[in-house]
Amino acid sequence: MSLPQWIAVRVATGAATLTALCALVFWATEVLPGDAVGAVSGPGATDAERAAVRSALGLDRPAPERFFEWAGGALQGDFGTSLVSGRDVGEVLADRAGASLAVLVPAAVLILVFAGGLGVLAGVRAGSRLDKILSGSTLGLIGTPDFLIATALLLLFTLWWPVLPAVAVVPLGESLWQHPDVIVLPALALALGGFGSTMRLLRACVAQATRSPYAEFARLNGIRGPRYLRTVVSNAAGPAVHAFSVMTAGLLGGGIVVETLFNLPGLGYELTRAVGTRDVPLVQGISLVLGAATLLILLGGDIVARLLTRRTVETSS
Repeated sequence: MSLPQWIAVRVATGAATLTALCALVFWATEVLPGDAVGAVSGPGATDAERAAVRSALGLDRPAPERFFEWAGGALQGDFGTSLVSGRDVGEVLADRAGASLAVLVPAAVLILVFAGGLGVLAGVRAGSRLDKILSGSTLGLIGTPDFLIATALLLLFTLWWPVLPAVAVVPLGESLWQHPDVIVLPALALALGGFGSTMRLLRACVAQATRSPYAEFARLNGIRGPRYLRTVVSNAAGPAVHAFSVMTAGLLGGGIVVETLFNLPGLGYELTRAVGTRDVPLVQGISLVLGAATLLILLGGDIVARLLTRRTVETSS
């Protein structure tokens, strides 16, 4: 199968996955107890007032009708209106995306630098004492949930050694990028959550490359030092890119936990609030954006990995 055909199949599969995801999320919000009427009308509203609010919000219509109406608008770029705030969902997504990127980008860079460097070091020396120490020390991080890592960092840097803010407080009209001290803890918590698994994946890719015929041929020809390292890394680049793309996609899920704990006004934080108030259009919009971003990251990683693997095969042959 040629690369354009393969990409077309992947895009079609991704579109079907997003459709199923939207239907699943909508069904999940429908079966949960309560709806947005309680958040809009307030706890002291009468039954008649609640019924009027439900009718005004369109929640008295059949669920399939509401879902297909939302899906039709989403295909045209209209994600609907928030049931609670009355804001356009597209505007909310645009406002919150910047805050999420302010944490996701530094976290991904930290993982790329440290997990990449240590993974290559452990993979080149697979089976050595250094490899065992690095691989063993990451098991604790892999088995620790993101919220525990974030809580430990909060205790360390805001209570025992108060050098960083505990929550993200940004003045109106300013962005998180203008306050790096607010970004440090969430980005560090997110990076530590993905560091262990990424390092082990990259270590496995490099270790496998050192056992390849290409690396063996290089050793037999006396290639050592930086030249040998470049040879190994170039052979492991394809699988390594794929592993890094999987980790980056996983950061989107971890960001929901981190943003909620640090009160960071990003997509993850907004999603938890929308679920709490049963704001279905907002939940649908955020879920669609996060799902599409995840699929795009995975698709991009697969394409780059496939191109690098093909180039390595052509070079070796």
